[in-house]
Amino acid sequence: MSRLNLYLDNPAFDVVTGACPHDCPDTCSWQVAVDRATGAAVDLWGHPDHPITQGRLCGKVDRYLERTYHKDRLTAPLRRVGSKGSGRFERVSWEEAIADIARRLRAIIEEYGPEAVLPYSYSGTLGFLQGEGMASRFFNRMGASQLARTICAEAGFQGYLYTIGAAEGMLPEDFAFSRLILIWGSNTLTSNLHLWPFIQQARKRGARVLVIDPANTRTAQASDEWIPIRPGADAALALAMMHVIISEKLYDADYVARYTLGFEQLVERVQTWTPARSAEITGVPPERIAALAHEYATTRPAGIRINYGLQRHYGGGMAVRTITCLPALVGAWRERGGGVQLSSSGLFRHLDKSGLHRPDLLEKAKAEQQKDNAGSPTRPFPRVINMNRLGDALSRDPERIARAHYHPRPIDPIPTPEEAGPPVKALIVYNCNPAAVAPDQAAVLEGLRREDLFTVVLEHFQTDTADYADYLLPATTQLEHWDLHRAYGHAWIALNRPAIAPVGESLPNSEIFRRLAWAMGYDDPCFRESDEEILRAFVEAQTHERFAGLTWERLLNEGFFRLNLPEPYLPFAEGNFPTPSGKCEFFSARMAEDGYDPLPDYTPPRWRQLHAEEAALQPGERSEAIASFDGALVCISPPAHSFLNSTFANSPRFLQREEQPFLWIHPQEARPRQIEDGARVRVCNSYGEVTLTARVTEAIVPGTVLAPGVWWPKFSPDGRNINQTTPPDEADMGAGALFYDATVWVEPLSPGQMDKPILSLRGEFAKL
Repeated sequence: MSRLNLYLDNPAFDVVTGACPHDCPDTCSWQVAVDRATGAAVDLWGHPDHPITQGRLCGKVDRYLERTYHKDRLTAPLRRVGSKGSGRFERVSWEEAIADIARRLRAIIEEYGPEAVLPYSYSGTLGFLQGEGMASRFFNRMGASQLARTICAEAGFQGYLYTIGAAEGMLPEDFAFSRLILIWGSNTLTSNLHLWPFIQQARKRGARVLVIDPANTRTAQASDEWIPIRPGADAALALAMMHVIISEKLYDADYVARYTLGFEQLVERVQTWTPARSAEITGVPPERIAALAHEYATTRPAGIRINYGLQRHYGGGMAVRTITCLPALVGAWRERGGGVQLSSSGLFRHLDKSGLHRPDLLEKAKAEQQKDNAGSPTRPFPRVINMNRLGDALSRDPERIARAHYHPRPIDPIPTPEEAGPPVKALIVYNCNPAAVAPDQAAVLEGLRREDLFTVVLEHFQTDTADYADYLLPATTQLEHWDLHRAYGHAWIALNRPAIAPVGESLPNSEIFRRLAWAMGYDDPCFRESDEEILRAFVEAQTHERFAGLTWERLLNEGFFRLNLPEPYLPFAEGNFPTPSGKCEFFSARMAEDGYDPLPDYTPPRWRQLHAEEAALQPGERSEAIASFDGALVCISPPAHSFLNSTFANSPRFLQREEQPFLWIHPQEARPRQIEDGARVRVCNSYGEVTLTARVTEAIVPGTVLAPGVWWPKFSPDGRNINQTTPPDEADMGAGALFYDATVWVEPLSPGQMDKPILSLRGEFAKL
């Protein structure tokens, strides 16, 4: 029975429909019971009528009221009174905070130009309005530096787009009709829970579920078989599967002839990718590779769920590109239950966001910039900064600032230091906790400590990033504001209505940026629109056929809306790929134009390239840095089950569940290092180090360690987390992050070693 029945006919309560805001493909619809007498939310549950949510929330969001009413919730604006990082603040009024922030921003812009202001945000909320709606208007009007939000999935997206044309494919309900399901690099039970019921439906009909992953995750343990694979080796496995499928003529010749491009070149490419060659790279036995290829090609329909973990290494874009060739090769797209899913966000690619983000305001800022400066810059204005290189961006070194510029393709130039633009003098952080989540944590913290950096943070809690703020502004949670969400794991849009009044003096992000705009003197009418007016206009602006039937009134009445798509939706059953050729592109001319190999291939992860360099050297030729590479392990850092990135990582309930920051290590690696289960270990590389607790287990492949994240450093034993060791380097496509491509050394700690200095090899490894 739904909890709705407890409140529906009770006059003491209102029931308000909303949506989960968090970075998850499921984008659940929820309902909140509100006590009419007190105005307090007393209960929350998954909406029983939503076809994906089906009345159930994950274990994290089911406790969302604990987040909204957390004892440490920020409820008033704060101004720093201690040193940066000390976390010491005094309470101030909103009027005082907004006026002083605007004054300091104007002074920075006057001296250094608007590019000296950098917004930094990601997926604390995925709402259209509280995410980047009013914020985009504000920063466009200012002409601030722009942020390339590459930290999660950009490499895989680009690889998928080169092959398929748009980020769409199977929908979650389609997996109920699969006869074989490959969960490839995804821990569904932790990060995509609402897909699992559809997978279970398929299993009841006889489907087999195989998990391909370096770790024996919760999902792998619940599947029919775990296929362990080394990190970053997925493309090598897919190439060998295609080798078997083509050489044994198991492919769908008719589908290939009608709806694919470049089959002849693909045949030549995979010719040398035998299971034996792949086994050397993947660690998967050649006979298992051959059997997997047979099972995949001969079981109809077969569905593949790939996720973002497998693309968080140097070859991640090519890995996704290569895997997504498989369904077209065997004709899996013909039937419901066949194909692949990375994300459904491409279903919404026809959304018109111009009225929401107001890019025309940037044109006004550009005109003002040209008027104030003689001549024009040698690069586009404003500059775009890769969020993965925040440490470089916050440096005062022009060469490092230039390196932080976004250059997603090989053909994209890196500006010279002279073209890099001004140093970042103001950082405005919202919906993100970069001190915990960004790569190269030591460099990020060094930048945040700059006394000449003016930092404003919009937050619910005093995070590690908030400790470095000059002003800390309290933002509302999802229960307290309007917003609109689209999913990236299904085809539904959901409206979030505020259920309660803002807690304390907290304000929605939209209102904070609205007030800042007024204080900055931006008199554009769009900064006078209310949240409800903005969202209503956004909905009414949609004219594409996929949004036929979507109205503001319908969202108010029903709470959610499915895109106007056929049911079942078989996007590529007869080709119609949104690529330049209209076909699944085994050969991509666009890739060649962008500086890539136009065919599927294996691009080794960074850690394997270092191993290859080491092996190629003759005795006596090895540098000190290469020599010190001996004994290194590959580190991956997927999310802890109870955290969502760094969200929920300050909840006492979830901290207790996760116990402490662990490092999974295989017995084969633990024994020679004299590491016992439960021992404290130092995990270090050229970027930094962190102290973790060893969990000696066969649930991780040898040669690899796993550190569940993202712990707040302030709740970690040594005040650091695993991102001390994450490199800021970019993946092969889209300038994505390398969270699963760190190389580390692991050693046990004795009590006397706890204060040992951090290993410093940054200079030695700069050339690697």
